[in-house]
Amino acid sequence: MTYLGELISIGVAFSWTATALLSEFGSKRLGNLPLNVLRMGLTLLFSVILFWIVSGTPWPSVGSFEACGWMLLSGVVGYVIGDFCLFQCYIIIGSRYGQLFMTLAPLAAALMAWITLGQHMTLMGIIAMLITLIGIGISVLGRGEHHKVSLKLPANGVLYAIGAALCQGIGLVLSKMGMDHYEPGTMPEWLIPFSANFLRCIAGIIGFSLLLYFREGLHPLRDAIRDGKGMIVATATTIFGPFVGVGFSLMAVQYTSAGIASTLMALTPIIIILPSYWLFRQKITWRSVLGAVISVLGVSLFFLC
Repeated sequence: MTYLGELISIGVAFSWTATALLSEFGSKRLGNLPLNVLRMGLTLLFSVILFWIVSGTPWPSVGSFEACGWMLLSGVVGYVIGDFCLFQCYIIIGSRYGQLFMTLAPLAAALMAWITLGQHMTLMGIIAMLITLIGIGISVLGRGEHHKVSLKLPANGVLYAIGAALCQGIGLVLSKMGMDHYEPGTMPEWLIPFSANFLRCIAGIIGFSLLLYFREGLHPLRDAIRDGKGMIVATATTIFGPFVGVGFSLMAVQYTSAGIASTLMALTPIIIILPSYWLFRQKITWRSVLGAVISVLGVSLFFLC
C-alpha cells in the first residue's frame, strides 16, 4: 500500500497524544521511575498475550544476535534514557512544553539515519520536514495566554526535554537497524515490530528497575501498585504508549524513512489542541490554528515528494 508507513506514523501521533495527556498525570501521581517500571512490565505482559494468540507461543522470535543487540541498545537509549528524561520534563515543565521540544526528534532521527543507514531525503522532503516542524512550534507556542515562548522555563526541565527528543530520534533509528537483521519468513511481517519492542522492553524494565532500586528503593513501586487510580492510568498509558504506539512506530519505519516517520509522529502537539480544550478548557488561539494549517501543509508535501 502506497504511503503505508506515513499513514501508520500519523496514527501513532494520535496514540501518543493520549499517552502525553495520561503520562503527565501518572508521573506526577506515581513518580517517574515507578510508572516506567509498571509500563515496561505491562507492555511485556500484553506482548506475551499477543504472541500467544497469534503464534501459539508466548515468546517471540528474537531474530539474529545482531538484531537482539541493536534492539536492546535501542531500549536503553529510547526507553531508559529517553523516557526517563521525557517523564521528568513532564513533571517539571508539563507535557505541553515537553511535546514542543520533542519536535527535535525528527532532526535527530534524520541525522542518525544519514550517518548510520545512508538514508537521504529529497529537497522537497527536507522542506516538508521544516514546514511541519515550524507549524508544530507555532501551534504549541500559541495555545494560550499562559503558554508563550517568552515564558522562562526551568533549565533542568528544558535539558530533560531536549535529551528525551534526541534519544527518541536516535532510538528509532537503532530500532530500524535491528529490524533489518530479522530474517524474512520467521514470523508475519507485521509482528516483527512487536517482537522487536519486546526486546526493547526487556532492556527498559531492567534499566528502570535498577534506577529505581538505587535511587529510591522498591517502596515507591509497592505504593504505586496499591494505587487503584494510578494503576488504571499506568495501564492506559502502556496501551497507547509502549505497546500500541511504539509497536506501530517501529512498524512505520519498515515502510518509510526514519526521518519522515519521526516527523509525522511529531504531529502530537497539533493533535493535542482539541483534547486539551475539551479536558482542560485551554483556549484555542489563532496561532494554534495557523500552526495546525502550516503543519497540515507540511504533511501534504510528504505525500507529494
